[in-house]
Amino acid sequence: MDDLLTETFLATVIVSGIVAGVPLLYAALGEIVAEQAGVLNVGLEGMMLVGAFVGFIATLETGNLWVGLIAGGIGGALTSLIMVLFCIRLGMDQIVVGIGIVLAAEGATAVLHSVWFSRSYPRLPAVEGFQIPLFADIPILGPSVFSQPLPVYVALGLVVLISWILRKTSIGLSIRAAGERPDSLDAAGVSVVRVRTLAELTAGSLAGVGGAYLSIVAAGALVPFVTGGAGFIAIVIAMLARGRPLWAVLGALLFGMSLSISTALQLVGIDIPTSFVFMLPFISVIVVLIIFARQSRLPSALALPYHRGSR
Repeated sequence: MDDLLTETFLATVIVSGIVAGVPLLYAALGEIVAEQAGVLNVGLEGMMLVGAFVGFIATLETGNLWVGLIAGGIGGALTSLIMVLFCIRLGMDQIVVGIGIVLAAEGATAVLHSVWFSRSYPRLPAVEGFQIPLFADIPILGPSVFSQPLPVYVALGLVVLISWILRKTSIGLSIRAAGERPDSLDAAGVSVVRVRTLAELTAGSLAGVGGAYLSIVAAGALVPFVTGGAGFIAIVIAMLARGRPLWAVLGALLFGMSLSISTALQLVGIDIPTSFVFMLPFISVIVVLIIFARQSRLPSALALPYHRGSR
């Protein structure tokens, strides 16, 4: 037990939790926007997979991290167009279409990976961290926690930006109205379809960036099914956040630490079965849902199609 309280163990858990939690945070922020607009983005895992694949290829070819992240975001946004067409425009079931996106993305990326990288598994160089002055000098955790790659700080900036947009702007009001009272938004002369489309494209692009971060920065390599269920965990984080992006930060860190706990345990010489390690994040999801699910409030029109002029 004393080994679990050492500085090395605690620092490793927190730092590894940040690395694993950033992709979850990007995806969860996008899902929060989509859910507030009334779109249940079950296909988030597929959008992250496409973003991871496209972003890795772009970075491998150009050697530029930001090109990879942007390419991943574009890949995720293009994948989200499936939701836009079939669910928002045609009113089909969002859960069914979302599952279809996940299955299609898993199959397509696995086949393409086999075609392009069947004989080799290229790796990307480690991304250097950016130290925050003064904070990086804090003993024990400072040099590691406050020396992260720039996309980590971008994610935190997005938390503030999305919080402000949702709560303080007319755009945020329209987004929340599309999820709560789409008929009232329609009566006010604002297109529910347009608002939901923009929200879904935002969700897809951020999921794609999260997937790209996972393959480029967190893993530095691309393997089939690299997301490992991260998209579904991000949906849970978004639901429990109840439209508050700041809560998504806490959720992403919690689940990120559960994903990386095995690394910290190995550093202190504690060996646990691999199967149990893979179960930890999903056990965490179940426990958190049991404790907090009843307190979460979702938009009243979530996952419900809306046709202009209906009441």
